[in-house]
Amino acid sequence: MKILVITPHPDDETLGCGGTLFRHKHEGFELYWVIVTCITEEAGWLDEAVKKRDAEIDAVAEKYEFEDVFNFRLPTTRIDTLPISDLIERITDVYKKVEPEIIYMPFAHDVHTDHQLIAKALQSTFKWFRYPSIKKVLMYETLSETEFNFIEDRAFRPNVFMDISEYLDDKIDTMKIYDNEIGEFPFPRSEKTMRSLAALRGSQSGFEAAEAFELVFKRK
Repeated sequence: MKILVITPHPDDETLGCGGTLFRHKHEGFELYWVIVTCITEEAGWLDEAVKKRDAEIDAVAEKYEFEDVFNFRLPTTRIDTLPISDLIERITDVYKKVEPEIIYMPFAHDVHTDHQLIAKALQSTFKWFRYPSIKKVLMYETLSETEFNFIEDRAFRPNVFMDISEYLDDKIDTMKIYDNEIGEFPFPRSEKTMRSLAALRGSQSGFEAAEAFELVFKRK
């Protein structure tokens, strides 16, 4: 089984489905990672910050043992300035190389514009007759993005739950690699919040800890 996780930014993969990725790896599945955006000196980031982020990506990729990582290096927070056709072409090029069977993608109504536009581009790539390898697509929730959708009338409604009881610690240890992205509770991307969300999703599904997803489609 080939699994492709598509993330607007590095850390979304861990926040959204880190425990699930570790479980899939344990089950013997092949994991692949698409990172859509990056930080650059041209966009005003310091050189050491850019190098630090690249090192974090390498460390995270090693933790999950991804078969391959596709880093589009598009400008973060600037996806709205780019042609959506370019993004679609890059994504479908990955499909042709990987032939994924399961795709994890961001929730289409997250607060972050990058998340929204990437989800919109992905909608154009799920036609079965173009990419027949794809059997299932699920949207993950991202702390600090999904739960801050206060205005849209489309809230995250999970209908698939993955038991990650044995992998929650691995998920949190991996998130700590992004040390500038986590903070002390009540900051949304804190260890306490991640454990609390996993407990909540577990209580909804009968597990000690779980990750939740919205099923976009599934075919057998």
